[in-house]
Amino acid sequence: MTEANNQLVIVITHGPDDERSSVGFTVANGGLTNGLEVAIFLTSSAVDIVRKRAADLVHVEPMEPLRTLVDDFIERGGELWACTPCVKARGYEQEDLLDGVVITGASPMHERIREGARTLSF
Repeated sequence: MTEANNQLVIVITHGPDDERSSVGFTVANGGLTNGLEVAIFLTSSAVDIVRKRAADLVHVEPMEPLRTLVDDFIERGGELWACTPCVKARGYEQEDLLDGVVITGASPMHERIREGARTLSF
């Protein structure tokens, strides 16, 4: 597999109250387990997932609790990006978000796609 073929970008647009956010993180962690370089771009209400304590009580059975999924993703080296305008629209600052979250525009995502990354969205 070439380096570009080893990249996966996942876009999550749903917040912690929607099971698709848990599914997105589950798929992302599976990608890490299978040796992919995985980045998640959070946009719209999905940026709420990484606000401190926002995902602490979310658990969609039979998946792991959302906070566990997010923590595992970060600890295992996944890149976690939060959309700058979406963060600003909610009045969040970097200190409001979990450690390891990078507030950024879509440029890093576009760069990965240009290099040949596969994409998924939830």
